[in-house]
Formats: sequence, structure tokens, C-alpha cells
Amino acid sequence: MTPARPRDPAAAPGPAPEGRPSGRPSTPAPARAGGQADAPASPKPAAPASTPHRSGPGNGPGPGPGSGGAQQPSAERRSGARADGYRPPARVLAPLRESGRLFALAVTVARDMFRRPFQLREFIEQFWFVASVTILPAALVSIPFGAVIALQVGSLTQQLGAQSFTGGASVLAVIQQASPLIVALLIAGAGGSAICADLGSRKIREELDAMEVMGVSPIQRLVVPRVLATMLVAVLLNGMVSVVGTLGGYFFNVIMQDGTPGAYLASFSALAQLPDLWISEIKALIFGFLAGIVAAHRGLNPRGGPKGVGDAVNQSVVITFLLLFFVNMVLTAIYLQIVPAKGA
Repeated sequence: MTPARPRDPAAAPGPAPEGRPSGRPSTPAPARAGGQADAPASPKPAAPASTPHRSGPGNGPGPGPGSGGAQQPSAERRSGARADGYRPPARVLAPLRESGRLFALAVTVARDMFRRPFQLREFIEQFWFVASVTILPAALVSIPFGAVIALQVGSLTQQLGAQSFTGGASVLAVIQQASPLIVALLIAGAGGSAICADLGSRKIREELDAMEVMGVSPIQRLVVPRVLATMLVAVLLNGMVSVVGTLGGYFFNVIMQDGTPGAYLASFSALAQLPDLWISEIKALIFGFLAGIVAAHRGLNPRGGPKGVGDAVNQSVVITFLLLFFVNMVLTAIYLQIVPAKGA
């Protein structure tokens, strides 16, 4: 090991009594071996030389004498806080933290919708993709859904002696509740899962990081067109599902339960009003926004490589379903409090 040169010029006359010439003060080997003259000066040059190599970032604190200064206590303090202070509340605060990130992404997307340039080509491609994977399942699901509602409501009204109100009750149930939920569930299950998988694969391939390095916002470039596409598809599909579900309920009520077509239409016109259609479209718009935001959020934050992308897809669908039913309950309660029933 090469002996270090003393920095303090006052330490140079130290080895002079041992008979060495004063012209070479940088040979303190005998003095270091004896531990008499250079013992206080030897740790000073050794500490700066060993500290950066033994306690660098990512290597952990070194066991040498140079790593116990300012970096080893900070590393221990961080590890101790994670092991003792943050692990127990992390199980409780993790859902709140994820909810905050989801809300922050929603605010960012809503703000970037009005920024330029608008990605029109990406929006059209995503709109066509989401519509192509959801329009046929939505039509096929709406027919039996409307039929089940019509049959159940018709059976109940027959027991109560109010069969003439079957049309109004079944149509209102389809328009206000069934149609927005059907559309949102299909968009979240078919379109949202594809959006989450696409963004997640881009994330693990570091494409999103490369876009940020080039100064391109992934939120504005990729997330905003997809969220707008899910919102527009949800609004348009909601109208189609409402019409198809109403026709299915009309057919099963008139054909299978021997209902009167005139009574079906008369009860519908007597109970339904225009705000019922507005709340249905508002629900579809909000549900489409939630489906797109949740899918984008889970796609932008996968964990564990390719397997994490699959887990993120499953989580996005489950989280969207839970949010949809909760938001639907809140919107329905607000609507029933604000808008009075027709004829009340």
C-alpha cells in the first residue's frame, strides 16, 4: 500500500531525529510501522480515499473506518424507517395513496384535453378500436337484459294488479340503470383491458420514458385520446343499448306475457320524462371516463415485468367495476333528490 504524503508541512520535521535527510519528507514507512510520529496524521488522508468507494449509492454502507461518517447513519436511518415506521401503515395507506394517484391522473387528463396539439389521428384509431370490440357484445347483451327486466317487472305488476304500468317501469329501469352499466362494463372489460395492456407493454419496454426524454408528454400523446375515445363510445353505445333493450322488453312483454302494446307505450309516456334520458347519457359519459382513467392508470404503473402487465389488466377491470357501481349509486341518489318524479 503506497504511503500517503502528509498534508501538513509542520509534520515533515517528524522523522528528522531518526537520521533521514530532510529533503525526502514523504517516506514515513518506519514511523508508520512504529506508530509514534505519523499515527495522528495517517487517518486524515485515508478517510477521504475510502469513503466514496465503500459507501457509494447503491453499494450499501461499508464496514471500513471511512464509511461510518455521514453516509452510514443516513442509510441506516432510511432502512430503519422503512422497516419499522412505514411498513405497518403502508397496508392501510396504500389504497389511499393509489386513489390519490388515480385522482391526480384524472385531473391531468382533464387539463390536457384542452391543450394543443390534439392527437386527432390517435383519437380516431382508438375510437374505432373501442367501438369495434364493444358494439356487437353490447347489442347482444342488451336484448336479454331488457327481456329479463320486462319479464320480472311484468310478473310483479300482474301480482299487484298494475299490469298497465309494466312498460313505463321496465323502460325506465333499462334507460336509467341498465344501459349505462352495460356499456361501461363492456368498455372496461373489452376496451379498457386492451388500453391497459397496450400502455403497460409500452411502459416495460421503456417507450414512455423515451418519450419523456424527448420532451413528449405520454399523458397528452397516448392517454388523452384513449380516454376521449372511451367517453364518446360510451355515450353513443348508451343510446343504442337503450333502444335495443326497450325493443327487447316490448317484444317479450307483448308476446310472452300477453301485454297490450298501447298500454305499454302509454305507461312509458306517462312515467318517463326527458331528464331520464339526460341522466342516462351523463352516467355513460362519466362511466366511460372512469373506465379510461383506471385502465390508463394501471397501464402506466405495472409491477414485475410482463407478468405485472397481466396483473394490472385484471386489477383495472375489477377496480373499474367497483367504481362504476359506487358512482352509479351516488348519481342515482342525487338525481332522485334533484329531479322530481313526473306528475308529482
